[in-house]
Amino acid sequence: MIVFKPTSAPRRSNQTRLIHEGIERSPYGETSEAIYLTSGFVYDSAEQAEARFRGDENEQGKFIYSRYGNPSVKLFEERLRLVEGAEVCVATGSGMSAMAASLLCHLRAGDHVVASSVLFGSCMQVLQTYLPRFGIDTTLVDGTDAEAWAAAIQPGKTKAFFCETPANPTLDLVDIADVSRLAHQAGALMIVDNAFASPVVQRPMQFGADIVTYSATKHLDGQGRCMGGAVLCSNAFYEEYLEHYIRHMGPSISPYNAWSLAKSMETLDLRVERMCQNAHAVATALDDLPTVARVLYPGLANHPQHNIALSQMVNGGSLLAFEVDGDKAAAFQVLNKLQLILISNNLGDAKSLATHPATTTHRALGPEGRDAAGISDAMIRISVGLERVDDLVVDLVQALR
Repeated sequence: MIVFKPTSAPRRSNQTRLIHEGIERSPYGETSEAIYLTSGFVYDSAEQAEARFRGDENEQGKFIYSRYGNPSVKLFEERLRLVEGAEVCVATGSGMSAMAASLLCHLRAGDHVVASSVLFGSCMQVLQTYLPRFGIDTTLVDGTDAEAWAAAIQPGKTKAFFCETPANPTLDLVDIADVSRLAHQAGALMIVDNAFASPVVQRPMQFGADIVTYSATKHLDGQGRCMGGAVLCSNAFYEEYLEHYIRHMGPSISPYNAWSLAKSMETLDLRVERMCQNAHAVATALDDLPTVARVLYPGLANHPQHNIALSQMVNGGSLLAFEVDGDKAAAFQVLNKLQLILISNNLGDAKSLATHPATTTHRALGPEGRDAAGISDAMIRISVGLERVDDLVVDLVQALR
């Protein structure tokens, strides 16, 4: 875990920070950052061990146990913290462990959460299955409707707003600034899952979000290699709530995975920029096909919240969804005819990936839950990768004939 400390170093661009920040070289002076595959650390004396566990000032920033902190994990946390513009970044073993930590570390029995109704299936399980076991209720609302957020507030009880934007898989957008303002007026925290956008496309804290979470498995890794997650927040939130939770609940990330993610971030800006350019071109091509009923992509002018995309996103992102002219069978036929784009429920990868949300990522919601979220049997979600865009369009056109 990294806590922000002011520095006199010159402010550099995020592209440069993704490559250079967080490095603490060993005495060997390596070019590529070292991997610290260790579970524990040794002390020069019993007195030093006592001082480190006590938290003495001269032992701050040093390590005790890799569940609490590790140099390779610190590298990843610092790099992401600076790019996001947060005071604190805590790495976790998966995206879902980050989502759960952002809620469980501070909520208690009797508290209430307002959440957008279009969420990743596992996030919905946390809110609707597990939080109620601890006496924490959730009200789901249309995330695109500010009045619905306001109407769902339970004075004195609502402690958190939770959303994904863009949402999985419908690409609905939440106006982060407006909804954050409502949350703060109610004395609640605004939590934004930014996995679909990545910090290259959107930085929610700029618009009022208090906590930002990531599945680092997605764009931050970008090559389908390892699991990881992150929670970004203020020093105050970390010290009061998150530090104790992380230390004792143990959602720690492997040092190797953290190192791999930190190295992947060196190319994050280049990868995401190309993926977003490709996604816009693919969405435009699909929008012209007669066998496509509708295309959902925030970068298209016909997206119902295109103006919000222009205000809080750098571009339309790397993901899109579309509905075929038909039903589940028609969607399956398209997926099975793809020759280049792979069928996979992952996203943010260098390879373009397609999935059928109704039978995979959001199957557990059931028919009524999917209807409420606007997820039809005809919907296909595509995570657009780094391939030459002409090849992707050709593949989709032949599959949609």
